[in-house]
Amino acid sequence: MKTAIVQHVIRWNELEWNLQHITSLLDQQTGADLYVLAETFATGFLAEGSAGKAGEESQRIFSWMQQQAQRLDAAIAGSVAADDEKGLLRNRLFFVRPDGSYDYYDKHHLFGYAGETDEYVAGDQRVVVEWRGVRFLLQVCYDLRFPVFSRNRGDYDAIIYVANWPARRREVWQTLLKARALENQCYVVGVNIVGGDKVCEYVGDSVIIDAYGRIIASCTPDMEEVAMAELDMEELLRFRNKFPVLKDADKIY
Repeated sequence: MKTAIVQHVIRWNELEWNLQHITSLLDQQTGADLYVLAETFATGFLAEGSAGKAGEESQRIFSWMQQQAQRLDAAIAGSVAADDEKGLLRNRLFFVRPDGSYDYYDKHHLFGYAGETDEYVAGDQRVVVEWRGVRFLLQVCYDLRFPVFSRNRGDYDAIIYVANWPARRREVWQTLLKARALENQCYVVGVNIVGGDKVCEYVGDSVIIDAYGRIIASCTPDMEEVAMAELDMEELLRFRNKFPVLKDADKIY
């Protein structure tokens, strides 16, 4: 499966500009089966006024995702500030397919240090989706720090991490992405933003890593860029069969 990572800037709370800008970036790299965008890609993390207007904005963003998926004949993944059926605010990672169908994952580990717990409600479901022969575990930013929640139970082939991860903690991002790939014998797709907002600077470091811990696609730090790599399921299965680490994993209680 051809997977593209889209490393982009986000203008704080400028939804329409962000959608138009990302559309132009998607057109730079056609032919992928999956395009992965960042966390809260259309508004920015904890964008001002997200509470109370998330329903209206999330519908606009979701419609755009459906349009792009159909236009590109590819799945689109990225997170959105969205109201759930009870009106509670979620950091929701949508995975949208070309036929308009979708799955979503609500971020489980909210980043209390930055106030995310003040506005959002945590999800409690672990979500795996299948697309064109690859099973993806969906994760958002801070989830990366918690390996037990993302432990491979033999039910996925790749993990998607979408993020707004600050430059001052880039070594953590780089190290943990590689660790998740190695310990779970899987591909890891990590997408981060570049630029800055009111509180942080971001350098990107978006990558695709294989089960050996090798970087097979990467975006240039501090630059907007789209990179692509093939997720080779035959190679992954050969490695898992030859070196069956997952069979010896600790039981998860």
